Amino acid sequence: MTPARAPLSALLWPPGIDRSAGLLLTARGLRGVCDGFVAVLLPAYLLALGFGQLTVGLIGTATLLGSALATIWVGLRGSRYPHRALLLFAASLMGVTGLAFGVFSSLWPLFIVAFVGTLNPSSGDVSLFLPLEHARLAEAAQSNARTALFARYSLIGGVSAALGALLAGFPQWFAAHSGLSVLSAMRAMFLIYALIGLVVFLLYLRLPKPQAHATSAPAPLGPSRGIVMRLALLFSVDAFAGGLLVNSLLTLWLIQRFGLPLAAAGQFFFWAGLLSAGSQLAAAPIARRIGLLNTMVFTHIPSSMCLIAAAFTASLPLTLTLLLMRSALSQLDVPTRSAFVMAVVTPAERPAAASFTAVPRSLAAAVAPSIAAGLLGAGWLAIPLVACGTLKIAYDLAVLAAFRHIRPDDGGAS
Repeated sequence: MTPARAPLSALLWPPGIDRSAGLLLTARGLRGVCDGFVAVLLPAYLLALGFGQLTVGLIGTATLLGSALATIWVGLRGSRYPHRALLLFAASLMGVTGLAFGVFSSLWPLFIVAFVGTLNPSSGDVSLFLPLEHARLAEAAQSNARTALFARYSLIGGVSAALGALLAGFPQWFAAHSGLSVLSAMRAMFLIYALIGLVVFLLYLRLPKPQAHATSAPAPLGPSRGIVMRLALLFSVDAFAGGLLVNSLLTLWLIQRFGLPLAAAGQFFFWAGLLSAGSQLAAAPIARRIGLLNTMVFTHIPSSMCLIAAAFTASLPLTLTLLLMRSALSQLDVPTRSAFVMAVVTPAERPAAASFTAVPRSLAAAVAPSIAAGLLGAGWLAIPLVACGTLKIAYDLAVLAAFRHIRPDDGGAS
């Protein structure tokens, strides 16, 4: 007798996941488009305004540092407010950020808006949205479906960011066909960012209102405090390494070393994003076979080795090939890492765990762009790539040693 095949609807939307998660996934996709074109467009926009390479790094640091402080607040005080209200506030802030970057030209206004706003210069989501959406997603899925939901969340974010990166070349194309200056076309992209923030706000309005909300809690973290603190410390190493080569700085590196045009950089990040997103489909089945932690580690190390090798190649095609190979492997740990954190803490601790593991990542990543931009400005082009890859390998080995004996509640199942 032939076993019954799972219906297509079950493959697209596995059982055990609440339908309200669709609103969060849609919002993640829209935000991903914005993150994709901002990460590529931001350095070119700042250079067009007359700023230097160090300013690109400082703006990147400001965005990441502001996100870190916001997630600290979510971890300490967020449990007192409904997640829906906080998400609506974050969406409003996104709209204000895009409007301000589309209007201001002076350094200090841009720096302040970068600090308090929602711009994301990296390939991953490091904004205020992340811990809030993670907590809602964890509530929307049963334990055996959690990895699958986080994989879809990461997949949608990756694909949408890839499409957004492709849009980074639109200002040059539009300026060539309309007579408008490239700078004006770049400003228009930030206004589009603001409009998408409004759409995200409307999506969050449709989230179910909480039936009851605790106004006080004895502590944001309880029995899982030790695990969360160790994870946060190790995640900060990984984040600092990633901050040395956020997408905006990788764009700057490709422009500086090979003279890569902005449109070509957008095309590269489109394909890199598709590879990263597509590879995340494999995260859940791999985790079922070898576990969440092993998936996090043993897919991550080869990607770091590709990055180190790219630092020493003189051929643009070979460099791009190595970077694409890195992209195909580097994000497999994202859904498994999120699911691992949610699985090793109690349900009541999940919002705080999401915030407290995100905070050190944002703080560590915030320091790195300024350092990397200074190295690039000094002509030390290989050091950010080598340092990034080496630190990530050290992180992988350390997290494996620290947590290899801990078994999540779902055992790595999706």
